[in-house]
Amino acid sequence: MIQLFLQKFKESTLSILAITLILTGVGLITLKSISTGHEGNYFQQSFYKQLFFLLPALFAYLIAFFVPRHTIHRYIYGLYGFMILLILIPFLGQEIASTYRWIKFGLPFGFQPSEFAKWIVVIALARYLSDHNLEMNHFSASIAPIIIVLIPASIVLNQPDLGTAIIILVPVLPMLYWIGARPFHLFLMVAPLVSILTAFHWLSFSMWASIMVYVILKAKPNLVFSISTFFGNLFLGLLSPVLWGLLKEYQKKRILTLFNPEIDPLGAAYQIIQSKTAVGAGGLFGKGWGQGTQTHLKFLPVQESDFIISVIGEEFGFIAILILITLFSLFILRTMRLAYNVDDRFSSLVLVGLGTIFTAHVFVNFAMSVGMIPVKGLPLPFVSYGGSFLLSSYIMLALIMNLSIDPKKY
Repeated sequence: MIQLFLQKFKESTLSILAITLILTGVGLITLKSISTGHEGNYFQQSFYKQLFFLLPALFAYLIAFFVPRHTIHRYIYGLYGFMILLILIPFLGQEIASTYRWIKFGLPFGFQPSEFAKWIVVIALARYLSDHNLEMNHFSASIAPIIIVLIPASIVLNQPDLGTAIIILVPVLPMLYWIGARPFHLFLMVAPLVSILTAFHWLSFSMWASIMVYVILKAKPNLVFSISTFFGNLFLGLLSPVLWGLLKEYQKKRILTLFNPEIDPLGAAYQIIQSKTAVGAGGLFGKGWGQGTQTHLKFLPVQESDFIISVIGEEFGFIAILILITLFSLFILRTMRLAYNVDDRFSSLVLVGLGTIFTAHVFVNFAMSVGMIPVKGLPLPFVSYGGSFLLSSYIMLALIMNLSIDPKKY
């Protein structure tokens, strides 16, 4: 049995594992710098806590890597149901930081089940799409997959955790496209959101209306459907002020300060301003390990997780950021290439979904740190501090390596 496991490990894609270990090392080095000079016991410092969480993460990686493919396929629906219960449990406990995201066990740290919902939803969706010989030319074939992702995403959104809810939703479109859904049907899923976002600027909304007309004419659906789609999206645009009113005040400020940080420089825009200052201060080669003033004078908020890339930029410079971008790009491209090459439909879909999750995390974290998008708390895979996220990331890594091996051999 051990020989079989070792053989399976040798046949897996070890380059992805090597990249992951480098990224984890960069994260630990950065967290050690952040923890330097902190008072308190070891377990109050992010570096030592991350080092502690790395042990169960590696153990979970080994388990997920050696679980047979047919076992994952067989029991994923049961795991999906169990996951729904887990993300509901925090609502029964007390609020932590005005949210219901963690399950507490009386330990110095909590368990965040929504981190595991990301990859569980992907696998459940992959099983559904691979098991059903769907006629993807019909829009109705996409309804069940959308429901599979909407249920957990809606629960997580009410915790509230908008960032994680978006990550749960993101893989559904690439996976539907991978399985053969018509691009026009995917356009119909995205169109309402774009209509709402562009409605706040008349020129953008006019351009979007023109694009809708072109796409509808190109797809050539029946007349009633075409008219309903076009005017339905226009109506959603008109409802944008109502939807804006439903946002919480802090969410409105995050969006507004993205375009004009001077509106609230000491409030909602503070994180963006300090992050951009830290990245800019690092220059090409950085100030050196442990020398970041924005970091060690505590001007930079949430530096262990959401804004860890700003710490890296300040202390190691733009070159370090460029290297990180290269490593993540290689990781994601390699994952997508494995998805293309693997013969098993179920495995291919899982790899596409997991690759999309990593892509979304990396894009949002980098873009948020330099003020390209509103601040949304999403950590950087394998680098940012976070026990549940580190554990979940290593499980996803194991699934990528596991399911990319020839299914006929194991």
